[in-house]
Amino acid sequence: MPKFLIERDIPGAGNYTPQQLTAISESSCRSLRGIDTEVQWLTSFVTADKIYCIYIAPDEEVIRRHAFEGGFPANVITQIHSVVDPNYADA
Repeated sequence: MPKFLIERDIPGAGNYTPQQLTAISESSCRSLRGIDTEVQWLTSFVTADKIYCIYIAPDEEVIRRHAFEGGFPANVITQIHSVVDPNYADA
């Protein structure tokens, strides 16, 4: 199943409290349970004004639906084709 990087524009996200991040996480998980059991949220990275998420999903439409139902943006959705890391340099 394809893997996607989702860019969410959320001004001030870097200043969110642990409680606010927990609330976002709970909303995301609730929304996912109602959409598709095949969709997996792997991880998210919080920056000053954005949250970047990695998901495994059948297609972009499922991710857009998840964002709509969860009440948060999915401004840019990009399919990930490959992953590289420092281990490639050691080959």
